[in-house]
Amino acid sequence: MAKKTFFVTGTDTGVGKTMVSATILEAAKAAGRRTLGMKPVASGCEKTPEGLRNEDALILQRVTTESLAYDLVNPIALAPAIAPHVAAEQAGRVISADRLVGFCRGLQMRPADLLLIEGAGGWRVPLNERETYSAVPRALGVPVILVVALRLGCINQALLTAEAIRNDGLVLAGWVANHAESAAMSCEQETLDYLMKHIRAPCLGVMPWVKGAEPTTLSGCLGIDVLFEN
Repeated sequence: MAKKTFFVTGTDTGVGKTMVSATILEAAKAAGRRTLGMKPVASGCEKTPEGLRNEDALILQRVTTESLAYDLVNPIALAPAIAPHVAAEQAGRVISADRLVGFCRGLQMRPADLLLIEGAGGWRVPLNERETYSAVPRALGVPVILVVALRLGCINQALLTAEAIRNDGLVLAGWVANHAESAAMSCEQETLDYLMKHIRAPCLGVMPWVKGAEPTTLSGCLGIDVLFEN
């Protein structure tokens, strides 16, 4: 059974959740830990001879130490590159929190030191007309890792997301500041200083923007020992 499970969310879509998740997995592997990664719902999948495949899910499948079939990494693959609940509706499918929780618990039963569950979009992205993705980590009762993209508006988004996570009764285990874009952010250090002071969770590191970077080359940017302390 996975000893540690974390849910990875972001302040928005396009903040680099997959690269951060993959880098955490690579850092854990470098420390000799057995890892699993999954992205239960992925929209924007491409048709292949093997079926629909999502680039982010393939990255997670590639970097984990334990061999997993694609359908275990990404059990719900949707073609349109739009919000998951809309993509599911267009595909004639229904996404429910209970179903996603079942997929996650299935992987939790596998032996590993670390399981990362990557969400989609932000904390309140809809799954259907009644549920948001936040219902999944709530049902699992797992701590959360927050990815903050360093760009204008990120302080507000980060503090609101951290507040929502706490209000949902979950622990924010840590957060990562990520350069999700090539352009430098104005007043970046001041922004980082403010976030480190006001987010009540450890900063696991600051991820640089490196075009074509691989998680293995970025793993030294993160300090993940705190995730395994308790």
